[in-house]
Amino acid sequence: MAHAAQIKIPATYMRGGTSKGVFFSLEDLPPSARVPGAARDALLLRVIGSPDPYDKQIDGMGGATSSTSKSVILSRSTRAGHDVDYLFGQVSIDKPFVDWSGNCGNLSAAVGSFAISAGLVDPGRVPHNGVAVVRIWQANIGKTIIAHVPMTDGAVQETGDFELDGVTFPAAEVQLEFIDPAAEEEGGGGSMFPTGNLIDELEVPGVGTFKATLINAGIPTIFIDAQDLGYTGTELQGAINGDPQALAMFETVRAYGALRMGLIKHLDEAAQRQHTPKVAFVAKPADYVASSGKAIKAGDVDLLVRALSMGKLHHAMMGTAAVAIGTAAAISGTLVNQAAGGVARNAVRFGHPSGTLRVGAEATQVNGEWVVKKAIMSRSARVLMEGFVRVPGDAF
Repeated sequence: MAHAAQIKIPATYMRGGTSKGVFFSLEDLPPSARVPGAARDALLLRVIGSPDPYDKQIDGMGGATSSTSKSVILSRSTRAGHDVDYLFGQVSIDKPFVDWSGNCGNLSAAVGSFAISAGLVDPGRVPHNGVAVVRIWQANIGKTIIAHVPMTDGAVQETGDFELDGVTFPAAEVQLEFIDPAAEEEGGGGSMFPTGNLIDELEVPGVGTFKATLINAGIPTIFIDAQDLGYTGTELQGAINGDPQALAMFETVRAYGALRMGLIKHLDEAAQRQHTPKVAFVAKPADYVASSGKAIKAGDVDLLVRALSMGKLHHAMMGTAAVAIGTAAAISGTLVNQAAGGVARNAVRFGHPSGTLRVGAEATQVNGEWVVKKAIMSRSARVLMEGFVRVPGDAF
């Protein structure tokens, strides 16, 4: 019996923020995978090691968490005013699908670095020393991200003293600007608040009715008060991920929230859209001990936030959800703003399971609609390995 040989595909394994993923240049992919479709999805599933009924992704590059089961495809941009097109695929761990419905804010921090190193950015726009400004078109959601990438002696600077809670070692700081982060294509005719309300009564049969802020900014997100769910907002991963009933409850809330936001038309569609929307619960500041053992004092933060990604409590905070947090915190009357003290603000520092994070956003009302022109936060990124990934030639 003949067996297909493995093929080699140029790839780079990178950390961006508190996530890791496999990065590809579009032109390096096999021809059938250079376009959206079944072949591309099958290839990425095999690269990452999914679907894996053991939930370990032993036979692939994935790390068996939503933060490490990710893929990125980059290409030179043909869109005016942009350097690179960025397409993100969230690879399911135990199911045979890739979710293309949203962005990864954490891996966005690595896009500029990869693009420069891969020659996807005009060399004339990259200083020998200083900061390169990389204009990124986020193709999943049709948004612009601007990455400020430090350069030293003609190369991307990756080492430094910037510390990011959720990442063990310091690195160089990469500032990200998310331009006009509110959604335009999905839910509510393009409104940041798809229901038209800052707070809704979200009815979840079999679970309860909760006050919720439903927002499309950075990524569609459902915010609920922690106390309404029986939590304090100081929980770490084990308190949620070790409780199957809690995970089932959150998935039910997510499905009904997606329906209310207009992201899906039928409840059963939620299972095929795991990446979005996110569910997060918020609380007023309180003392707690982060997963690293670091003591977080109530005075260190403006509020507490815990968020779920791909069915599990995130170990830190998704970058796109941080944009949603910053945006909602800037708008008086949202649950996020209320948890942060109910005062007007253009930046917020929130506590998450791994520590704290600061994100800035300025919101204004235009013709009765809330508008946020830009959200800003800092992350870091680093190449972990580069070379080739190998997959069986008949895997896609």
